[in-house]
Amino acid sequence: MEEPGLAYQWVLQLHSYLAYVALAVLFLAVANAIIGLVSNKMFLPQKDFRISLFALILCHLQLLVGLILFFVSPSGLNAIQSLGMGGMNSAARLLAVEHPFINIIALVLITIGWSRHKKFMEGNKKFKSIAIFYGLGLVLILSRIPWSQWF
Repeated sequence: MEEPGLAYQWVLQLHSYLAYVALAVLFLAVANAIIGLVSNKMFLPQKDFRISLFALILCHLQLLVGLILFFVSPSGLNAIQSLGMGGMNSAARLLAVEHPFINIIALVLITIGWSRHKKFMEGNKKFKSIAIFYGLGLVLILSRIPWSQWF
């Protein structure tokens, strides 16, 4: 059996590398939706639907890995339990509270955008739903990435 430190490092690396892929596909989905909306294109199941679906799946997968990390990381729930909310500095608070909370909100918005787009028949409404909700989710995710630790 692996020691806990090694499993934690593996999950941390997975969360970091998967973030690059999830952000790239999410950005692609937002850009694709904006281009489709502006150019008044038809919403194509072979392209537009799949890009949006892959972004949704990758973001949810990233959230699952992040939730696992939250519970096994010394920077997540353990930091809140040991330091208390008042005892954390801004970097610790970002990792333990702000990053998970804001990213959960971002995933809720992305999921709402996915659910709303399925209700519409017109391509413009589909693109608009994805552009707005996925775009808001992307902005929230980018706002709470611990950039100093990521690069």
